[in-house]
Amino acid sequence: MAWTIRFLEEVALADIAFEVEGGSIEEAFHGATQALLESMANPATVSGGWERAIERSDEDAAALLFDWLSDVVYWKDAAGVVFREAPLTLTREGLRWLLRARLIGAPVDRQTQELHADVKGVTKHLYELKQTAGRWKARVVLDV
Repeated sequence: MAWTIRFLEEVALADIAFEVEGGSIEEAFHGATQALLESMANPATVSGGWERAIERSDEDAAALLFDWLSDVVYWKDAAGVVFREAPLTLTREGLRWLLRARLIGAPVDRQTQELHADVKGVTKHLYELKQTAGRWKARVVLDV
């Protein structure tokens, strides 16, 4: 997979903002997910052991991405975990996009994990998912 992540320090001083770009919409979802995971902790320092399967669908791909990223933040708080990885597939079924994903991680452990920001939520501020010249781009601002 080939996606790029660029953290936008000039967009929001008290929050975390990033843009991702991919050759497909699925790559953009992967990149946005990876940027969110890295905003919370260094995935390389997180073991496995905790796992949750998630399936979501929506006609609007931008709404689906927003809800998916919000799910990741929800499970961080609800289960007290950070994530090593979040493999996902995104397919089109009729008029709807279908996301199937797994969150893989471990309970927060300040002794063994390199923790970053405590993300509170995904915001609608400057949020977008769009296709331009055959590339998919997403811009996300996280409330920390």
